Amino acid sequence: MKAVLCQKPGVLEMVERPSPGTPAPGWVRLAVSHVGICGTDYHIFEGKHPFLEYPRVMGHEISATVLEAGDGVTMTAGTPVIVNPYLSCGNCVACRQDKPNCCTSIKVLGVHTDGAFCEEIIVPAGNLYAAKGLSLEAAATVEFLAIGAHAVRRSMAPAASRTLVIGAGPIGLGAAIFSRIAGHDVTLLDTSAERLQMASERFGFLSGIVANDETAEAVKAKTDGDGFDAVFDATGYGPSMEKAFSFVAHGGALVLVSVVKDEIRFSDPEFHKREMTVIGSRNATRADFEHVADSIAKGLVPVDKLITHRTTLADAPRDLPLWTHEKTGLIKAVIKVAA
Repeated sequence: MKAVLCQKPGVLEMVERPSPGTPAPGWVRLAVSHVGICGTDYHIFEGKHPFLEYPRVMGHEISATVLEAGDGVTMTAGTPVIVNPYLSCGNCVACRQDKPNCCTSIKVLGVHTDGAFCEEIIVPAGNLYAAKGLSLEAAATVEFLAIGAHAVRRSMAPAASRTLVIGAGPIGLGAAIFSRIAGHDVTLLDTSAERLQMASERFGFLSGIVANDETAEAVKAKTDGDGFDAVFDATGYGPSMEKAFSFVAHGGALVLVSVVKDEIRFSDPEFHKREMTVIGSRNATRADFEHVADSIAKGLVPVDKLITHRTTLADAPRDLPLWTHEKTGLIKAVIKVAA
């Protein structure tokens, strides 16, 4: 089968690899249909991922159709599916609490093990969800949107809460969309006026703040001096995460959607006087995938406006390096794998 392999940072090439073969009991062999290109994939290509071993087949935002099911699996060939790329152990303290998204030995397709920039993959049947009538292209957006949906659910912010999403990239937009679906009054904060304008024109997020020296005053003005009931940081930038503490209302919550290697520091008096909650949000669960798929099916998520760039498996070695550096107008790029 054909696969796009990142041999080392900066080097992508099309290679021939053996088909994964007959699936083991409980596993399913899939024909990859579409796969989204994530910020993680760009980082892998650039050599910025701290724990990655090369060479690696990237790709974890996946839609597919069933080719063959192993013993004990009732799925039939041709079934369209959404793939949850988080392979969990099923036995650790997190898995025992039904939190496989933060399994102590989690392996993510395309990161810790080879992913879906290829024609076929094998995954556990429990990691497959019915596409529920979604197009296979739309189904490939479910994973990245589930990250934002999970963060919103983690916030436990009730309807009518005022929320701030910091970072208007794909993950931030996903959080903003599902915050709005939850009935929140959403404001976006980003360093790029162009991104905020795109969020306004494409998705109707009319409340935006351009990050600068006057951001703190702008936050006060947007909230009558109170701060936001829930703040979601999706920047992957340590200084932004630290500054986000000051934007939270007394009694509110800060959800750290992105992750950095740096230490995050904050003022304990400011933290305590707010009696604020700081929440880590990692990956997503079945409930989030199903919520996203259902929301797309109901027309609540403008997938056609989220997907701005398209390519094929054959052209991915040319296009991914280009989009790594040329981000103008780019929200989500999707690779069509199936012919």
